[in-house]
Amino acid sequence: MTSIISKLPQVGTTIFTTMSALAADVGAINLSQGFPDYDCAPELIELVNKAMKDGHNQYAPMAGVKALRDQIAYKTKRLYNADYDPDTEITVTAGATQALFTAICAVINPNDEVIVFEPAFDSYAPAIKLMGGIVKSLELEPYNNYRIDWGMVKKLINNRTKLIILNSPHNPTATILHQEDIEELSAIVKDQDILILSDEVYEHLIYDGEIHQSMARYPELQQRSLIVASFGKLFHATGWKVGYCLAPAYLMQEFKKIHQFLVFSVNSAMQYAIAEYLKDENTYLNLPAFFQEKRDYFRKGLAETKFELLPSYGSYFQSVKYGHLTDEADTDFALRLIKDAGVACIPTSVFYTQGTDHHVLRFCFAKKQETLDDAVNRLIDFKL
Repeated sequence: MTSIISKLPQVGTTIFTTMSALAADVGAINLSQGFPDYDCAPELIELVNKAMKDGHNQYAPMAGVKALRDQIAYKTKRLYNADYDPDTEITVTAGATQALFTAICAVINPNDEVIVFEPAFDSYAPAIKLMGGIVKSLELEPYNNYRIDWGMVKKLINNRTKLIILNSPHNPTATILHQEDIEELSAIVKDQDILILSDEVYEHLIYDGEIHQSMARYPELQQRSLIVASFGKLFHATGWKVGYCLAPAYLMQEFKKIHQFLVFSVNSAMQYAIAEYLKDENTYLNLPAFFQEKRDYFRKGLAETKFELLPSYGSYFQSVKYGHLTDEADTDFALRLIKDAGVACIPTSVFYTQGTDHHVLRFCFAKKQETLDDAVNRLIDFKL
């Protein structure tokens, strides 16, 4: 057998795959992986069917169908008063993970340093390492609701710092950036050769009257940012794997160089369907209220359990603390919940490079009401 040297020797199967597979094996309710258990809008499916019947079954343009790029530009202007040229500053991607990977590949060279806030989505670090970059992790903690210590960020910055990765609303903590965060960030990167990769896939899932602090809102940040978004999260269709990236032309030029050799183009029929569906602005304007209702319902149920609820300002995740109940490692406790309570969640230590365990679990509430009811009842009945 021919031997190879692994480029990612520490990487195995993702926790999402592991927990979802185990949940299926034991018949547990899967609140681990972030996907809905209800269908997307029938109108959207009909539009996909129509696009196929209309002959949109061949390669789309490399940057994406023009009608969709136009709708993305309009939506971004509508929400954030930001102008993006559909021809030079928008690319449709095969989901957000591809967009994130492509962005990192486009701008990171060997020995470039990238600041990542942990707990962090698990695709960031592997992409950085594949490019020869160096991950500079800053750990956030639940005791202060995972707020960023910008003083510590300043200490991490040096002449090799190339990129700061932000994620708001945040997975897994459900926190968001606030105006004071934007002010701190702007002051830090001013007059610095530092780029920003802003993971904004949950941009519409933000609650309690808060606004999404997109990098697109702020011209000085917009001009150094690659922004990633997701139609899977927007339209309850995560399996379609359609997303996009926004960036100023000088960055998008480099992004497209990688994109064209990674996937070249994205599913044509779905792009035409999404472009048509986006013409109704309510498809995204009504989303915060839709998910806040689910969040409030789930939190009310969880309040009847023995867990301590952490705030959920955005995304479709709810985290809980359990350290007052047991000293078990979060990975062990999560496995026991699957087997003994019949509910699957994600232990948040897996989102830390060092496996930092704050005894916090993450649940996904993008589920039908009956699913949430069943899960909550099982957690109430669970015996330690």
